[in-house]
Amino acid sequence: MLWPINNGKERMQQPNKSAMLSMQEIKAIESWISQIGIFQIYITAGQLVSAARKTLKLKYKMIGHGFNRVVYDLNNGYILKIALSQVGLISNANEAYIYNNCNEEVKKYLCPVKEYGTGWIIMKKVDTKVPFAIKEYTKLIKLELKFLRHGIIPIDLRLDNVGYNENDEMVVSDYGLFTMDLKSPVLRWLV
Repeated sequence: MLWPINNGKERMQQPNKSAMLSMQEIKAIESWISQIGIFQIYITAGQLVSAARKTLKLKYKMIGHGFNRVVYDLNNGYILKIALSQVGLISNANEAYIYNNCNEEVKKYLCPVKEYGTGWIIMKKVDTKVPFAIKEYTKLIKLELKFLRHGIIPIDLRLDNVGYNENDEMVVSDYGLFTMDLKSPVLRWLV
């Protein structure tokens, strides 16, 4: 199976091995990922999340979700993001690609990726309680300019997608729609 990555080329999918997830958890994720297209025609985001939760049956607490991914707290300083849609699959692959291939100057502003596989990604947990204040928007604009200077288009950069690391620096926790390449699957999906 081939998996699209940020540069528009194809590569072999990441093997589903993990030092943090059990084989049973990997199998549950694989089962869910194999059903992604089935659930999306006539249901709401809430129904999709409920279907994912029932299929996955993970022991971890779900701490959030969007339209494309659910997020679990692994209770060890890391989070697990699992795709809910094709865009979620692209977002997970894209975060892994960007984190592993970006310039070191901007890497420190991205939530670190620990592991990833087909449809899932494990990232460092960051404090996402960012106040909606002018000061924070100013930091966000400066962060956007840093990414642009280093060839990353920060699509969907907003306060909801950032947090603070242990050094009290703003970092992006959701950069699945960022791109480093104008041929990116993300841009093809947006157009």
